[in-house]
Amino acid sequence: MVGPSGCGKSTLLRMIAGLEEISEGIIKIGDTIVNNIPSKDRDIAMVFQNYALYPHMTVYQNMAFGLKLRKYAKKEIEKRVLEAADILDMRDLLQRKPKQLSGGQRQRVAVGRAIVRKPAVFLFDEPLSNLDAKLRVQMRLEISKLHKQLGTTMIYVTHDQVEAMTMGNRIVVLSEGRVQQFDSPLKLYNKPINKFVASFIGSPGMNFLIGELLDKGTHFVLKINEMEWTLDDNISRKMHNAQCSKVILGLRPEHLLIQTDNLSELPAIDVLSELVEPMGNETFVHFSTASSRLTVRCPPDVNVISGEKLKLVFKPANVHFFHPDSGNLI
Repeated sequence: MVGPSGCGKSTLLRMIAGLEEISEGIIKIGDTIVNNIPSKDRDIAMVFQNYALYPHMTVYQNMAFGLKLRKYAKKEIEKRVLEAADILDMRDLLQRKPKQLSGGQRQRVAVGRAIVRKPAVFLFDEPLSNLDAKLRVQMRLEISKLHKQLGTTMIYVTHDQVEAMTMGNRIVVLSEGRVQQFDSPLKLYNKPINKFVASFIGSPGMNFLIGELLDKGTHFVLKINEMEWTLDDNISRKMHNAQCSKVILGLRPEHLLIQTDNLSELPAIDVLSELVEPMGNETFVHFSTASSRLTVRCPPDVNVISGEKLKLVFKPANVHFFHPDSGNLI
């Protein structure tokens, strides 16, 4: 579940966990309706953003504590804790206390404490947001590996769309308490259902241009600043059905190209380069037009300098058209 701060993703997770009351609807885990089942009996295990480890206990005791409360036999507790420690490669940390661990190690302990429960569902509430960039990548891999190993459903909340895209089999995109789209990562990226999803999924986000639609009777012409682009019959028909005088064009950063001689037939926009950001394996170039700003993903050896006037072109097949009022895909 992904979305900006305040969109309701943690609240939704807490509802599944039984920590928030729901006003209507049904929550099922497997075939069981759990609306009126207390949190402790829902067969879920939750991993929090702030680890929530007991500082006076060792790693072993932290991982065993929940099983001890449920009165599991000592041998069963030991077996489960050692199994989890092997999965997470932390046997040598079992006698340490949380203050002797790094952030990544503490998060592994929190995950281990969830694993020993062998729950029906794992719930992760932004578990990596306190870690540095390198550790986040490492823990992403570990949790994904863990998911394949255990085969247990995991519901993972994050505001980081890179985490969502790399870890999720299916992604729920939320905004202001409403589900915007529920799909696979690539479908969200390639076929966003509205402007919000298009802007939120992808790094950098999708570029948007506002164009004026000129009705020529048999077809439409799209005007953006000085550029005029004659739309084909299929797109013209969709614009006619949409009944709007303006339209929002969406283009991914990799779908805008700097015009060269062999690309002269494509629709072209006049731009001014503002900032060049070399990233090593690629370069981001930021441009401005008369009415908007655009980011373009370029090869690492691109030869552009700040303040240069250029033309950007795009292939019509790569354009997403959004309604100017609703923001929905046309």
